[in-house]
Formats: sequence, structure tokens, C-alpha cells
Amino acid sequence: MQKITPFLWFDGKAEAAAAFYTSVFKNAKIVEIRRFGDAGPAPKGSVMTVTFEIEGQQFVALNGGPHYKFTPATSWLVSCETQAEVDALWAKLTADGGAPVRCGWLTDKYGVSWQIVPKILGELLQDPDPARSSRVMAAMLGMIKLDIAALQRAYDGR
Repeated sequence: MQKITPFLWFDGKAEAAAAFYTSVFKNAKIVEIRRFGDAGPAPKGSVMTVTFEIEGQQFVALNGGPHYKFTPATSWLVSCETQAEVDALWAKLTADGGAPVRCGWLTDKYGVSWQIVPKILGELLQDPDPARSSRVMAAMLGMIKLDIAALQRAYDGR
């Protein structure tokens, strides 16, 4: 078991959310489903937690009730190698009620915030030439979904 596991609070949708997340990523699976017993507080046999794994990282989804909601104060950053990967993840995570935000951020249909970021962005932003990195930052701030070619053009001054 990993030492630190993100624990996500849902209102009755833990199993559906885990199934959704494991369908979005290629290297993902449901690890375990635990159900409420006689002690409750939910009906006996209903899903209490779902442990799932994405790219080797385990998460636990809890059916904790309506008490808490997700905010952008916590988000999941996905580092992408290609524009095709950015586009595919963006499309899947914004489907069926998800919403684009800006600068590579989106909120999925469960209210979880994601950052879908091309790996090259960090490299471009860290360039020692302040003019180049400033152009990349300005370009990124004007985007919703991040566009690698447009970021590269900004970096190159084109």
C-alpha cells in the first residue's frame, strides 16, 4: 500500500466516478469495492468506498454524503507528452457535464478539477531568456485548452 492516498468524497457517486476515471486513462483499474454493513450509516450493501488506480497511483472514492464539495483548491495535474494526449483527455474529462476553465484547467462532471498540461510547458516557462518565457506565459494565459504548437510559436517569437 502506498503511504499517501488521495481520498475523494462523493455524494452517492463514488462507484460511478471511479468507473469513469478508470475509463479515461489507459493504465487504470478498480482495485476494490467496500460496502456498508449493518453499522451504516448508509444502507447495508451500498457502496462505501472504491479503491482505484490510475497510472500506478491509488485513489479512494468515498460515498460520504452531501456535506462536502470539490473546489479548484485541489486539482489533479496530468502531464501529457503530445497534443493528441491533451486533446483526448480534455474531451473525455469535459464530456457529459464537465466544463473547461482556462490555462489548461477543467472541471469534470463530478466537480473534480484537473490540469491537463503538456510536459513541454514547464520547459518553455523555465527558459533562462525572460522574453521567451514571458511570451509563453502570455500565450498560456490566453488559452482554455493548452495548445503545444501555439506555445512553441510564442516561445519562438512567431
